[in-house]
Amino acid sequence: MLMPHPAVLRGLVDEYEAAALCEPADDTGGPGPRTRDLAYTLCVSTGTRDVALALEAARRWLAAGQAPVPVPVAEPAGVAD
Repeated sequence: MLMPHPAVLRGLVDEYEAAALCEPADDTGGPGPRTRDLAYTLCVSTGTRDVALALEAARRWLAAGQAPVPVPVAEPAGVAD
């Protein structure tokens, strides 16, 4: 199984947690659209079908990576080696 980049995974977890706390519920009282989208993406990224399991897997993978992984910075357009 492919593993998401730790920085991307950390961002998804952080965004999901923020959206789950702050986003208003939809008309049925369920999670809002951003929260649902992030839950889906977390599930796909971790190979799970339940957001609770996805968060558990993501936290486990992130904890296993001991040192923070720097986010690659793109070179400005037109810069060549």
